[in-house]
Amino acid sequence: MPIVSRLLSVVLRIGEIGFGAIVAGIVGYYLNQLDGSGWPEGRWIYTEVIAALSILLGLFWLIPFASTFFVWPVDVVLALAWFAAFGILVDELNGLPCGTIWDWGYINDYNDCSRWRAAEAFSFLSAITWLISGLLGLYFVWRVDVAARRRGYWYGRYDV
Repeated sequence: MPIVSRLLSVVLRIGEIGFGAIVAGIVGYYLNQLDGSGWPEGRWIYTEVIAALSILLGLFWLIPFASTFFVWPVDVVLALAWFAAFGILVDELNGLPCGTIWDWGYINDYNDCSRWRAAEAFSFLSAITWLISGLLGLYFVWRVDVAARRRGYWYGRYDV
């Protein structure tokens, strides 16, 4: 396995863990502030579950072994789940008095809108890193398959 793809995979996994932890922390803060139950809380719990899965699977797949490239379907599914979480966060932002979705001009440290926009941004970054990781795994699997076909049946993995 080339060193570049292994290094890129490790960097992407570290990014997935970090982005998931940031989103989990921000959304967890807001879940802690709520006392009642309802629809917004269910959507936030979905985002927390996706963040927890991202952290767990990112840590597990950070362990260097060759099969980490063969889990690309899970990477793509998690990317789609993160895009859904991003949509949930964007939809929730429409209910807050923070301006439009693209209004990023009033970001500071003391504002709920700033925290919510940070969760939105890091959920999008997490979706992108999971998607790139899935595409990298797909490319690696395709490249290994092409190389195995080139070697032929008698010159495959059975050489001692």
